[in-house]
Amino acid sequence: MEKTLRISKIRDGTVIDHVPSGKGIRVIGVLGVHEDVNYTVSVAIHVPSNKMGFKDVIKIENRFLDRNELDMISLIAPNATISIIRNYEISEKFQVDLPSRLVGVIKCKNQNCITNTHEPVESEFEIVSKHPLVIRCVYCERTMGERDIFS
Repeated sequence: MEKTLRISKIRDGTVIDHVPSGKGIRVIGVLGVHEDVNYTVSVAIHVPSNKMGFKDVIKIENRFLDRNELDMISLIAPNATISIIRNYEISEKFQVDLPSRLVGVIKCKNQNCITNTHEPVESEFEIVSKHPLVIRCVYCERTMGERDIFS
């Protein structure tokens, strides 16, 4: 069977694979990709997958993700695979890993939480449940689900 690429290879950058179908746009949003970026982003939505049925795939040229960005992706797509591409070859490949604590990554929805005042305190959450996703602020103990986190 002939294998064809739906999106062309990238020379250098990051490929985010195994994103649940329909969540690729959310991943793009948390990565801060807007129309005025100076790199190319390719997104394939609802791509047939042997493992998942359907998935989304994102290729970002000339950009490599930091720890906070990987943590945000793990909240949206806990089984996503990250490939670091250098000179058209995979130089590193790994699955995102949802950490037990998230520090400075997301904002607490409780407006009275100390992390939303002028105090020099970074937000910090502990993971209560991965499926469904539930996190708890370590300061005010407000719990938030996926909808709260990304609204």
